[in-house]
Amino acid sequence: MKDKLTEQSILLFEKKGFSETSIQDIVNSLGVTKGTFYYYFESKEQLLMDIHDDYITNLLARQHRIIDNENLKHKEKLMGIIHLLITDIAEKGPSARVFFREVRNLTSGNIESIKQKRNQFRLNIEKVVSEGSIHGEFREDLRPDMLAFAILGVTNWSYNWYKTTGDVAPEELVQIYSDMILTGIASSKSV
Repeated sequence: MKDKLTEQSILLFEKKGFSETSIQDIVNSLGVTKGTFYYYFESKEQLLMDIHDDYITNLLARQHRIIDNENLKHKEKLMGIIHLLITDIAEKGPSARVFFREVRNLTSGNIESIKQKRNQFRLNIEKVVSEGSIHGEFREDLRPDMLAFAILGVTNWSYNWYKTTGDVAPEELVQIYSDMILTGIASSKSV
């Protein structure tokens, strides 16, 4: 039942927003009582916190599997992280949208925990870029911190507009972003 409450809440938060969705809306959509809700969650915010924590914890674990793969070059690791972010948005659209859009509804105590994990995800990208520069895979004159923010900005904002039913498949979007990030968009003719 806890999973059903969470899944239904994600759909409602995506559609109506966290603030506009009541506990009564959640329980009505499943035909259960508020007592059922409170058996699993102390509050609506605790539910939102659980959604955020599950999402970023899962994302971090999968990012670590990419980063820890010694058979991958740093360029491949960066492409793997881009792939992870885009396919996650494609496959878990409602969860991704709630994660990115509704974080502002967490109170200061809860948001700090999520921010730490989000920062760790960014710092992991920064480390891949730094190490790639040291190994000659990336230019040395670029700032890894700014590149990490740029990569996250480009990929994460996709939650806002990307539709898997559109003209661009997730794999194609990953390739577009990877090419843009890793090789740029300037034509060799313009040089």
